[in-house]
Amino acid sequence: MDQPTVGILHPGSMGAAVAACAAPNAAAVLWCEAGRSAASASRAAEFGLTPVAALPELLDRSDIVISLCPPAVAEDLAAEVASWGFGGWYVEANAVSPERVLRIEDLLSPGAKAVIDGSVVGSPPVGDKSPTLYLSGLPTGTARIEALFAGTAVQTTTLGPGIGKASALKLSYASFQKTSRVLVALAIGMAREYGVDQELIEVASRRTDSYLSEPQYVAKTAARAWRWGPELEEAADALAAAGLPPEMLRAAAATLARWHDAKDDSELTLTDALDRLAHP
Repeated sequence: MDQPTVGILHPGSMGAAVAACAAPNAAAVLWCEAGRSAASASRAAEFGLTPVAALPELLDRSDIVISLCPPAVAEDLAAEVASWGFGGWYVEANAVSPERVLRIEDLLSPGAKAVIDGSVVGSPPVGDKSPTLYLSGLPTGTARIEALFAGTAVQTTTLGPGIGKASALKLSYASFQKTSRVLVALAIGMAREYGVDQELIEVASRRTDSYLSEPQYVAKTAARAWRWGPELEEAADALAAAGLPPEMLRAAAATLARWHDAKDDSELTLTDALDRLAHP
């Protein structure tokens, strides 16, 4: 099998690292400079990605396009790709609902070889981190993506031919993991208001398997809220589509919205995060 040219949409912290892992098995890994920030350009350069000036050039040169972007814009981005008549393999690897993946498949199916449903579970593949890329869809397509990441820090697992399986797994996991972190922030925030936050943390520390014993993660949750909130909205949509109550996840997303202005703030402290939560 010839080495494919790969395009990444867009090189965020996860996208750039995942795309870089594909490089040993690809002829080139491209990213589009148009409309991207200086931080994106710096990140892409750090991971050795090849810049192109505009999206049509990336699509024309790429055999495989991987979409890793904020879930709120995933469908609009797919529509833009479809409008340029992309004819290769499209990996929809965002944290979006199975229903949204099916709409994206409908958008791209007239021209693309196939849409592959994907989801990344784990941290970006840097250092000793090794996330898993779950795949579902046309077997010939999932096999190409497995080959693209063979022998790299990105593990691949194929769940079967059905579009939506990979996205459902991601959102099922995220609905627990991320909502649990929101509940930790609320619990510590309430305890602080009544002057018993240290006592709460001490009680929680007796059970190291509880997220409540990791109060320092509240600040990280706040810094990631701009991404996690839309992801939980997608998970709520998936719950509703399955006939399950979505209200808990929508409430968690609304709580995360209080931290929207803390986007990627690595200097945020626990005190800062709780202050913003109580007084947005």
